[in-house]
Amino acid sequence: MTNIEQRINMYHLVSQVLAYRVPGELVELGCNEGQSSVLIQKIIELYDPSRTLHVFDSFEGLPAPTSADGEKAFLQEGKLKTTREVLIENFKKKHLRLPKIHQGWFDQTLPKELPDEICFAYLDGDYYESILVSLQYVYPRLASGAICLIDDYADPLSDPSGWNKLPGVKKACDEYLAGKREEMSGLYAGEMSHGFFRKL
Repeated sequence: MTNIEQRINMYHLVSQVLAYRVPGELVELGCNEGQSSVLIQKIIELYDPSRTLHVFDSFEGLPAPTSADGEKAFLQEGKLKTTREVLIENFKKKHLRLPKIHQGWFDQTLPKELPDEICFAYLDGDYYESILVSLQYVYPRLASGAICLIDDYADPLSDPSGWNKLPGVKKACDEYLAGKREEMSGLYAGEMSHGFFRKL
């Protein structure tokens, strides 16, 4: 689920990589019912219909949280469960080309089913383990200039008012990017939070 500020940010970031012709395909990890996927596909069809959107989801709801997600996880195991049929119907309602749908847990699908080169990635895994495994497989495939947008990334030090109910997201990002040239940047997202980095 995204609010208007997040969707505006997404529009600018996706259109940017397409306008500057960063090579690769677009991926969303944790697509759920496809609200964000629909927006990304609209931008693709506006700026570069030759690109393909790949969406990944278990369609079984969230996995179990770990201790890295805080003492009391905001979302519980199985929350946000939906079906690929709901996703498909949301695309049909908007008369949009369907994305390539990859069903299964990230650790099973990402190693074999991610595109070889990625220009834009939207990671919406909610929990530490999901974000960490997403970065492990997505980061090496990001083209130079590609953008990786991570939902629920909140940095209380730089934005104390940001939504910080899923602390495992920041923990995974900070751990994975430690020692790399890229750094996370927080984005204003109204009452929500997210951040991004650009592959150098």
